[in-house]
Amino acid sequence: MLAATSAAAQEWPNRPIRMVIPYPPGGPSDTTTRFVMDKVSAALGQPIIFDNKAGASGAIGAEIVKNAPPDGYTFLTTTTAMVAITRHLQPLPYDPDKDFVTVARMATSGGVFAVHPSVPATNVAEFVAYAKANPGKLNFGSAGLATITQLYGEILKLEAGIDMVHVPYKGSAPALQDLLAGVVQAQFDPVTMPHVKAGRLRGLAALGETRWAEMPDMPTMREQGYHKSAGDSWFGILAPAGTPAPIVQRVAREIDKALKMPDVIARLDAAGYRPTYLDPEAFRARITLESAGFAEVIRKGNIKAQ
Repeated sequence: MLAATSAAAQEWPNRPIRMVIPYPPGGPSDTTTRFVMDKVSAALGQPIIFDNKAGASGAIGAEIVKNAPPDGYTFLTTTTAMVAITRHLQPLPYDPDKDFVTVARMATSGGVFAVHPSVPATNVAEFVAYAKANPGKLNFGSAGLATITQLYGEILKLEAGIDMVHVPYKGSAPALQDLLAGVVQAQFDPVTMPHVKAGRLRGLAALGETRWAEMPDMPTMREQGYHKSAGDSWFGILAPAGTPAPIVQRVAREIDKALKMPDVIARLDAAGYRPTYLDPEAFRARITLESAGFAEVIRKGNIKAQ
């Protein structure tokens, strides 16, 4: 059996590869995957067929890949929510730990904690002080219940001990429109970035591990003493459990190479993302760590999906 697996891995790939993207075309998961995996396709010498299977917060696509043969010809785009958040909110038709092997993390989204100009705060400490002086009077918008854009706000509420009102929307765009209009006063979301740059909103902190290159003077939440738990909004690649390790390692190496290419970096940057490669082992460890962090936030905040 081991010999057969090794031989199959050596011959791989000799036909097209299916890349299941469990979200609609044109979204962040879709564009990030295509930017990177087009380069991987060229390196492997085989076409990668992108197959968008949207629905059920990624569960439809995930179940398809879970049940696919582990032969190196089917892969899955994944997100923070799919493997580290949703599992703590509702039953899933897949087990993020047992049904997949991790291949690589590709990129992280460039979120910003932004406020309406009417809020008298220029950093997180001033925002927290204002919120404590006005309990229950500040609203923050999100892309929907139990999304990472809500959880960022919930993390700050728990860590700072403040009372903010969460207002869920059906997507980031309508939440942003109400933030610009002053209906809500804060939002934790990548969609705020262009408006912070344009001066229509005030950015208080970068959401992520490091500062964003286009906003080098804006400290991260962690630098300001908050958002020390949970994780960031990222995109990665999984494969069905049992996929041969040599194939997984080969794809991971090619993803790493792709993420260092100037044109890929430029396209990701223009879309508001940056390369944050993790190899299979480091990616698995990151999922485990962030899943535990989000589980604690969801429990303490009594957050429900419905």
